[in-house]
Amino acid sequence: MKNFFYISILLFILFTLITVSISVGSVKIDVYELINMFMSLFSGTKGNFSEGHWNIVFLIRLPRILLACLVGAALAISGATFQGFLRNPLADPYIVGVSAGAAAGAGCSFLFKLDRFFISPTPLCAFMGAVFTVFLVYRLSLVRGKIPVDTFLLAGVIVGSFFWALVSFIMFLANEDLHKLIFWMMGSLSEKEWSHILLILPYLAAGTFIIWVNSRSLNIMTLGDESAHYLGLNVERTKLILICAASLITASAVSVSGIIGFVGLIVPHMVRMIFGPDNRLLIPVSAITGAVLLVFSDTIARTILSPVELPVGIITALLGAPFFCYLLRKRKFSFF
Repeated sequence: MKNFFYISILLFILFTLITVSISVGSVKIDVYELINMFMSLFSGTKGNFSEGHWNIVFLIRLPRILLACLVGAALAISGATFQGFLRNPLADPYIVGVSAGAAAGAGCSFLFKLDRFFISPTPLCAFMGAVFTVFLVYRLSLVRGKIPVDTFLLAGVIVGSFFWALVSFIMFLANEDLHKLIFWMMGSLSEKEWSHILLILPYLAAGTFIIWVNSRSLNIMTLGDESAHYLGLNVERTKLILICAASLITASAVSVSGIIGFVGLIVPHMVRMIFGPDNRLLIPVSAITGAVLLVFSDTIARTILSPVELPVGIITALLGAPFFCYLLRKRKFSFF
């Protein structure tokens, strides 16, 4: 009953944030007019609202806000998953080098000017770079058919360092496209369309379902590989499933938003403090909390210096770093 109450509050906060975020910006939209728009949308009748405001809401703000929900949920779920099976409270969705691989892929799209061949090549290139990086980390970390946690972490650091060096080289060569790459690496949800939601939604839905189905196994894995093996769990198979699912949803999120830090790091800790370490509950609640955090951060990013927009990655870092320092200093909670 207590958990249901907290989840209801989180959903109410998310709904309220979405409503406020749609209303505010360089063009203010009255809540009454907003209600008329949605009533008109569902009833099929013409309401009392401006056509320009309709375009702002349904073609610009709403897809951006819904994408923020999906990206925030994806990063939070990935963070909870990696922290769980790696048994490392500092693990986040980028621990396997996904961010570096995605940045290298995005950098290549700018460097080789692939927009001459594709309408929007950056998300595709970033996704391919992220997936390729995860494949390399997985192959490097295999030891006699097993994936030791320490080896996996080390392989992620090594491969990530290599790709960050490659990104630096691309930045050196980028010239006039340098600002595009830098802005992408800071994380941004500006100029997003419904097509970006359709791009990320299948991967997020499939990956989240796979992780949630294996949430009980993830609970067992927090006891350690040896204990999990004696309890009858196929540890290596479960690791592979979780790595693939978490990396897939992270890669899809990064491909449309750029690199947004701290969401996947702090959200699972926040949820764990209130709801406990049971991943069967931690995974879905982290998704809601991640959506709340990123919608809030993106609203600040596009309104605090309106009409100029800040990259949302700056806001999440400014909010996340002090909060995580607070968690580290308190040390009055258990990670797992």
